[in-house]
Amino acid sequence: MIDFRLGEEYEALRKTVQDFAQSEVAPVIGGFYEREEFPYEIVRGMARMGLFGLPFPEEYGGMGGDYFALCLALEELARVDSSVAITLEAGVSLGAMPLFRFGSAEQKEKWLPSLCSGEALGAFGLTEPGGGSDAGATRTTAKLDGDEWVINGSKSFITNSGTDITRLVTVTAVTGEKPGGGKEISAIIVPSGTPGFTVAPKYSKVGWNASDTHELSFADCRVPAENLLGERGRGYAQFLSILDEGRVAIAALSVGLAQGCVDECLRYAGEREAFGHRIGEYQAIQFKIADMEVRAHTARLAYYAAASKMLRGEPFKKEASIAKLVASNAAMDNARDATQIFGGYGFMNEFPVGRFYRDAKILEVGEGTSEVQRMLIARELGLR
Repeated sequence: MIDFRLGEEYEALRKTVQDFAQSEVAPVIGGFYEREEFPYEIVRGMARMGLFGLPFPEEYGGMGGDYFALCLALEELARVDSSVAITLEAGVSLGAMPLFRFGSAEQKEKWLPSLCSGEALGAFGLTEPGGGSDAGATRTTAKLDGDEWVINGSKSFITNSGTDITRLVTVTAVTGEKPGGGKEISAIIVPSGTPGFTVAPKYSKVGWNASDTHELSFADCRVPAENLLGERGRGYAQFLSILDEGRVAIAALSVGLAQGCVDECLRYAGEREAFGHRIGEYQAIQFKIADMEVRAHTARLAYYAAASKMLRGEPFKKEASIAKLVASNAAMDNARDATQIFGGYGFMNEFPVGRFYRDAKILEVGEGTSEVQRMLIARELGLR
């Protein structure tokens, strides 16, 4: 029997996060967005709720939940604001999850409790200025000098990398050459404040303006040899698996934005009058909102399906790419339609749909572009 209803614990979590988003985030996030200011108090609120520890075991201070619980939280947060949602997504999926998946017992004991509690944030340094989607073209290097790695290079577009509570960035770097040729890429933990590790000023971005994003540089940056994360030479493969999970999370975030557009348009269509009638009475508006709801609903089913396979331990690469592709398209299309329904007000930052429109585009780019998702889906279908 197929049952798409959420279980009691999932539904309770969803409702709790929904209430938090509506009461604590919605009234103030517009100001943070316009000031391009990181919302520390909101992050502390999410930390108190245990959201940063949702998919981690209790032994590390986590909530003992699973990745689907994280996705539900991301969807509800993104219905109100994507900057807050991406802060949670990156903190869990990219900051803490690599440590949990591949870290040694000592590394987990050292770093995970503070990351799970939300007292600290971790970041994930994969993308480079000249690399973009070609993550395998890593130029950052790490060479062993005695019992230390010496790191040189740079990373770009790194979320959560420069906040006051950022404690570490895990970076991919070339650590040698494979026996058969090609780059040996490993992952190394770099604590914040390490000499030679510089965080550039924050980017001026089109969207996600209340989230933290920086370029990072490493100049003879030295960290202990034991900061190697996982197996040497397996860093690229490790993070590809992390990105598969992350794409399900980004799909959930995208669904939240798409559904938030529906929420705002339903409210506005019931209030705004034109030519003597509320605009919600006009079929043109009704059909546009109906199409928006169809996109959000379809995208939600896609990420539910991917998360279901992930939790069962089955291969889910194709489903993750499908979910990410469908959901990011839904977010972009819904943001465009919502802005059209709001007319001139949709172009004003004081209205949520203005933020939604600015935030939606990056969802078709981050954690694998739409073109990359199509490529991955084709490969999984056996097309080479």
